[in-house]
Amino acid sequence: MSEIAPGAFHYPVYLDPATQAALAEEIAEVVAAAPLYVSTMPKTGAPMSVRMTNCGALGWVSDKERGYRYEARHPMTGEPWPAMPPRLLELWNELTRYPKPPEACLVNLYDGEARMGLHQDKDEVDLAAPILSLSLGADCRFRLGGTRRGDPAVAFPLSSGDALVLSGPARMRYHGVDRILPTVNAPLPPTLAARGVRVNLTLRRVA
Repeated sequence: MSEIAPGAFHYPVYLDPATQAALAEEIAEVVAAAPLYVSTMPKTGAPMSVRMTNCGALGWVSDKERGYRYEARHPMTGEPWPAMPPRLLELWNELTRYPKPPEACLVNLYDGEARMGLHQDKDEVDLAAPILSLSLGADCRFRLGGTRRGDPAVAFPLSSGDALVLSGPARMRYHGVDRILPTVNAPLPPTLAARGVRVNLTLRRVA
């Protein structure tokens, strides 16, 4: 484990290959039950380059009319989100030690051209709760900035099996994905590989 910045903890290959494969299969089941969709930016309606879905009691969604928010149902099907796999709850407890469980797990699928601009995760009520990020599939170049958009940033790779916790003073740091790198350390199941080369799981406590 390395502390990238105060409160930002990187755990390289925290998940062994067998755990990565098992988790990827569970996420493939989530995607089958809750189809991937493309969120759009508030006000402009511009589509995001990452396709996504959610699992847990709540899911993160965004559209032109109502902006960023959490909803209890899938925006396309109207169905409740699939339950969060128990394995994710165990990882949350191990890595964050936060006394309350996560309510949402964002499932982001990146193809080779997808990006995620620098942003803060601030749509939650409980901003004291940490954020846990888990990576599967291709490497990415991750960027971690400061608490203001113009602050200096550091970039480092996230690989398959890596975990990243943003807690305490790092909870409101800007962060994003510059690009997907060509290395694939762990193959994804065919149902996921056909849709993207990297899967990012972000666990959040909302309220």
